[in-house]
Amino acid sequence: MKYSKLILASSSPRRIEKLKNQDIQPVIMPPDVDESLPVDITMEQAVMYLALKKALQVESKWESHPEYTKEPVVIIAADTVVYKNQIIGKPADYQDALHILRTLRNTSHFVATGIALLSPGTTMRKVFYDITEVFFTDYTDADIEAYIQSGEAWDKAGAYGIQGYWGKYVSRLHGSFDNVMGFPWDKIKTELDKF
Repeated sequence: MKYSKLILASSSPRRIEKLKNQDIQPVIMPPDVDESLPVDITMEQAVMYLALKKALQVESKWESHPEYTKEPVVIIAADTVVYKNQIIGKPADYQDALHILRTLRNTSHFVATGIALLSPGTTMRKVFYDITEVFFTDYTDADIEAYIQSGEAWDKAGAYGIQGYWGKYVSRLHGSFDNVMGFPWDKIKTELDKF
């Protein structure tokens, strides 16, 4: 199926930039969903559950969007979490960010991104995930506090952005750098090409 538009169910500057770097001008439709999770859910299930929830919510309001077309479109939604003995999302406040970055210090953790692709009005739907293991070096509480005060920690799972200042504390990765940024483009493109 050829699609006329790609609808990004996100307002993430990193996801928007990644698509624009691929010469894709997405329609931006941030979802408005409750991100609470069912109990006893795995990291992989969590990111796929939330990505699909976001895609379905955007699908429900697509027909009333100013750029609506009856031509085939694909909605893409993503959700990213960090996992270190428990699922870690975006920090709630300063103390939470401090606690998260202390927990991740001088050890490894996993970053999982769930992706949902669907085409409204069809049965075409694909939900999948990617996982990267990230290894942090040692850093001080003063490093953490300075980073939090910079404002960069707030809108990111795990309270850090690998592509920004905090990237200097990453000693190595097993997996995709793009996945840690919340948008594993190679996997996404492979699945998009099937639509």
